[in-house]
Amino acid sequence: MCNAVTDHAIRRHAAEGVQTFAELQARTGCSDCCGACEPEARQCLREAIAAQPSVLSFLPATA
Repeated sequence: MCNAVTDHAIRRHAAEGVQTFAELQARTGCSDCCGACEPEARQCLREAIAAQPSVLSFLPATA
């Protein structure tokens, strides 16, 4: 990715709660020049968010 933002960094930020591409850009500077990496960065973020465990899975089941 550009500006030395790796897919690993994108996954880490998603795990820390980043939910939007705008948040990712603010934290990392990703895709703030020519934008050529934007589609790949957006896809990586979407996949990272989808891979996060749901908060609901940690709640106890109701009887």
